[in-house]
Amino acid sequence: MQPESKQPSGPSSANKAVPEYDRATWPKPWAQLKYFTFQPAIFPRLLGHVSSDARPGDWVNVYDKNGRLAGAGLFNPRAKIPLRVVAHGTEPVSEAYFELAIRRAVALRREVFKLDEHTDAYRLINSDGDGLSGLTIDRYADVLFCEVYSLGIALRLPAWLPLLHELAGTKFARVSVDHDLGSLEGIRPSTFNETNAAAPRTVKIREHGVRYEVDFAEGHKTGFFCDQRENRRAIARFTPGARVLDLCCYTGGFSLCAKVLGGAADVTSVDLDEVAIAQAKRNANLNQARLKFVHADAFAYVRQMQQNGESWDVVVLDPPKFIFTRDEHGNWEGRQKYEDLNQLAISLVRPGGIFVTCSCSGLLSLEDFEEHVIRGAHRLNRRLQFFDRTGPGPDHPVYSNCLESRYLKVLWARVV
Repeated sequence: MQPESKQPSGPSSANKAVPEYDRATWPKPWAQLKYFTFQPAIFPRLLGHVSSDARPGDWVNVYDKNGRLAGAGLFNPRAKIPLRVVAHGTEPVSEAYFELAIRRAVALRREVFKLDEHTDAYRLINSDGDGLSGLTIDRYADVLFCEVYSLGIALRLPAWLPLLHELAGTKFARVSVDHDLGSLEGIRPSTFNETNAAAPRTVKIREHGVRYEVDFAEGHKTGFFCDQRENRRAIARFTPGARVLDLCCYTGGFSLCAKVLGGAADVTSVDLDEVAIAQAKRNANLNQARLKFVHADAFAYVRQMQQNGESWDVVVLDPPKFIFTRDEHGNWEGRQKYEDLNQLAISLVRPGGIFVTCSCSGLLSLEDFEEHVIRGAHRLNRRLQFFDRTGPGPDHPVYSNCLESRYLKVLWARVV
């Protein structure tokens, strides 16, 4: 979380009169902040008084600590984030804001970035990054996959779906609510049963000329990671005629781009998830691509390859999230996993070869991630010649008042 903004200290500010206000005159329902902040996520310690008529899921006017209108958002007293401020400003905002935000989000992808020219799979709404805190939607061909984290969003989403389909050119929607979070927020699991039942279980998508099958029932989260789209395409630049190792390959995105777009001579794809490997094989068949798949733990596999004296021209490492807490004692094990696994992976890159390593842990900064990768390389007495640092594609925008929603980090280096 970004530091909360505070009033300037010193004699001049101390003598400033705080404007008087009368909460009885505020349009209900309302919520007041204890501190000055532009954060969208208002945790309990940041929340002050709330009008007695405010109910779970309500749209509320938001006032700052001096009683001035500061915006509007969704309120839920039982949630870990009891107030999600979606609009900041001193002018009154109605719920018509949501239609504006949805139209603005879809236009960014389809009209500004023109993503439909290259793919029919992309992030359509990126929660706080689109001023719609508590909602992410990925578009997969004619299906919208919606992840809901807020009761206020859950109550309104059914009414928004027709507009979303009209704007995106889609027909179906699948809505996912985490069981534990849904219980805490008070979201009824049955709310979206009919919507989900009408949607297909699988769908085929295209991305930069490569085809994939997305399985909503078996895959992690949405079943496919749109955030790596541009990085998958970029890997092809280094793989003509190369021997490529894709560690933690999931459903084969980097592997297929290396082979289909990049003309790699040989691609080995490794993952511990048996379901993911099965899907990766189906994706390879869709593209008539010959890949070598290995169902194994990445740590164990790399150690075995070290013993075998194997090396690759290009190694891609895209492991799952390892860090789940800000606490240094709690995240030490995750940091160590990043360091150890990167050290192992670098050991398999031939001198002068390319190493691409990723982290999707939002609680690990880019600089800290880079430091762990460097330590792993230096323990091997090898050096990394970094030439790029990338993240997700433009369909994953970040608002300036919520920079901590950045999570994906990708380092590109030559190993010498």
